[in-house]
Amino acid sequence: MPGLIVLVVIGAAAGLLATRLMRVNVDLPSAIGIGVLGALVGGLGLRMVLTVGGWAVTFALALLGAMALIWVWQHLRR
Repeated sequence: MPGLIVLVVIGAAAGLLATRLMRVNVDLPSAIGIGVLGALVGGLGLRMVLTVGGWAVTFALALLGAMALIWVWQHLRR
């Protein structure tokens, strides 16, 4: 359970960073939500497949997951 809480915190930071890197103008709760979902997709999904440890790797995967969700979201809005 503590790992999940840390993953949510990392996901929130990744979401904020991902929205800034991709120049997406969203409010704070949306950016955090994107990051948390990205952390679940990128952090848990890819971590299970790759079985890689470490919080730096988890953050990188969460960032990639958040950026992928932003990309999908932008293309669905059009």
